[in-house]
Amino acid sequence: MVESYDKEMTVHIDAGKKECYFHPVKAGETIDIEYQVIDGGHGDLDISFSLADPIGLIIVSDFKKPENIHRHDVQKEGDYRFCFDNTFSTFNRKTVFFELIVEKEGEQNLGDDQWNDVFEGLTPEEFYEMKVQDIMDYIGRIRMQMTKARQIQDMLRSHEARDRNLAESNFIKVNTWSLFQICAMIAVGLLQVFLVRSIFDTNTRMSKLWQRMHL
Repeated sequence: MVESYDKEMTVHIDAGKKECYFHPVKAGETIDIEYQVIDGGHGDLDISFSLADPIGLIIVSDFKKPENIHRHDVQKEGDYRFCFDNTFSTFNRKTVFFELIVEKEGEQNLGDDQWNDVFEGLTPEEFYEMKVQDIMDYIGRIRMQMTKARQIQDMLRSHEARDRNLAESNFIKVNTWSLFQICAMIAVGLLQVFLVRSIFDTNTRMSKLWQRMHL
């Protein structure tokens, strides 16, 4: 049989903060964790990550990375800690999508020749129970593969969310800069009209100022 735990979350890590999460894991199980920064506020898409065992020993550590995947075979039972660190950022809050999978595969099925030896002397009821167990093992494997396929689909969706957030951020920046340029062009045009009119109109204060400056 295949036993697994699958959890996916999207969390916000404020600037200057560090968020940690814990999950109990048994010896012999495998930890798969995949994360991706999908929104960096107005900064870079990066975050620091660390995974520690029950006694606090750092197993893996990333510094300012946009995404990564880690797999660890557990030898020590206990609560494992994984942290997302945004203390290096002063102003920008980071949005992080991550998925945690903890799984343990059971014993492998016997081969056909070995099954034939085992089936000798079994009653129909015992034979039926062993066949059912074999089917359950195959179902467990299929479930595990479907979980991994769904994990890939979730990561593709997180890539799409990150690209959409980046496109929206760039759209706002382009619009803001374009508005500033339009306002500057209008202001310069009005100033030029005012200056040209003041040169030819001798009754304005600006014209008198030009005369005093001998222009």
